[in-house]
Amino acid sequence: MPPMTLAGRHVVMYIADPMVRRRRCCRHSDPGYPRCTRFKLLIQIAMELSLQIILVNPTKEVVFGLQKGAGSRYETVQKQRSTSEELTFTCTIKVNGDRSKDPLPKLSGSFVQGSGDNKFVYIDIGTYAGQADTSWSRRLKIPLTGITWATMDSLRSSSMLQTKVPGTGRDGGPNCATVKPFDGWHIIHP
Repeated sequence: MPPMTLAGRHVVMYIADPMVRRRRCCRHSDPGYPRCTRFKLLIQIAMELSLQIILVNPTKEVVFGLQKGAGSRYETVQKQRSTSEELTFTCTIKVNGDRSKDPLPKLSGSFVQGSGDNKFVYIDIGTYAGQADTSWSRRLKIPLTGITWATMDSLRSSSMLQTKVPGTGRDGGPNCATVKPFDGWHIIHP
């Protein structure tokens, strides 16, 4: 795209590449000024990230599942009745952002809940996961905190982020609300 000239105006144009956008400052493109050659690189990240959540020692005979969607429009997927020492859930989220403007990557997708910097993934438990033969009705929030640009730089194509959280709460029932303490996300290379 050729530079745009508007007398007395600052014009910004984007030159698109698949993963990189360059912004050209054309403030000095007016007649009588040499063409401005200053560029700012804007690294636009758009990728998918695999997450693995491991519930350690979940309450026995209770159904747990990953919530896909939000509000009244959601479904519980990967439903599992706890009979073992661990339950494993995997999902893919979207990572977007502009490194020059965003201090942290922007996380989104059908499994991501919350707003701003308070993003999380829900594990539905008991009746919320569609189980009829239980008195448990809970949700467990898995925070998406600690996922930084440095984390993204450390990933390989086959890498995923993994967290392990307790599946049973202090009351002996399924763990619920926000996981505390949260050990964070760790890179694994399967």
